[in-house]
Amino acid sequence: MLLWVGLGNPEPGMARNRHNIGFMAVDVIAIRHGFSPWRPRFQGLVAEGAVDGRKILLLKPLTYMNESGRSVQAACAFFKLPPDAVAVFHDELDLAPGKMRVKRGGGAAGHNGLRSIDRMLGTQEYWRVRLGIGHPGDKERVLGHVLGDFAKSDRDWLVALLDALADSAGMLARGEAEAFMTKVALLTKSEG
Repeated sequence: MLLWVGLGNPEPGMARNRHNIGFMAVDVIAIRHGFSPWRPRFQGLVAEGAVDGRKILLLKPLTYMNESGRSVQAACAFFKLPPDAVAVFHDELDLAPGKMRVKRGGGAAGHNGLRSIDRMLGTQEYWRVRLGIGHPGDKERVLGHVLGDFAKSDRDWLVALLDALADSAGMLARGEAEAFMTKVALLTKSEG
């Protein structure tokens, strides 16, 4: 079994925030691949299903970003999952809007959700699906940027990215990170 975690904040008023792109990603995967309805579990919401024959549990922690690790750790402990069975979908300031990168391990780079997961799992050796939201250019504007809603002008690249993730998810399920990145890049090329 694999655990795919989308990071975000649970407040209804934050649903369209850039910080919630992780929630958006797992929502689209759940719809595209016919996952079960979302239900409360592990201090979050879970949906169960399969992608390319691999059983996957999708998780949206409802602990707020800064405590995401509590929810992730509870799910990992229950299913006895090793860190490399976990993929975390999250916003990434250091990537251009609409770009996506996957890597295993690494630092939190100031991302409080990743910092919480690192602390609760006791490791950084899980997969990160970094979803580019761009940087506002000034350090003082970062908080407002990540907690701000996507603009109407972002809609085309955002929809293209989320669709490409869902369409290519089988490669991620098979552990083909490079192929997954390449396919998503090709599918979003016309939008970038």
